Amino acid sequence: MSTTPDLAPNRTPAAAARRTANRARSTVKEAQLEDQISQLQADLKGIASTLAKLTNSKVSEVRDVATSEARHLQRQGQNVIEDVQDQAGALEQQLKDTIREKPLTAVASAIGIGFVLALLSRR
Repeated sequence: MSTTPDLAPNRTPAAAARRTANRARSTVKEAQLEDQISQLQADLKGIASTLAKLTNSKVSEVRDVATSEARHLQRQGQNVIEDVQDQAGALEQQLKDTIREKPLTAVASAIGIGFVLALLSRR
């Protein structure tokens, strides 16, 4: 039977040492890569956290602006409603004054409008 050196005559103790050294360098490189990957993951988590804080801050800011604008629009709408009510009240008062001053004309106008509406509704 042949021995191991007989089967691999080209292998020398120096070659074995190089393989061991290459394995050691490979292990060191793998460890360095793992450390770099861990650092990158930590950096990404930090970036994600910062973005989340910024987003929450902007959402709060936008919500405050929207609330302020909604209040402003509500006040404007209320003012418009009050103005329209005042104008309607003035028109109503003017109509009442006209009816008091000229009751026959008002009754004749009401009859005429009623007659026209009756004609229109028959068609």
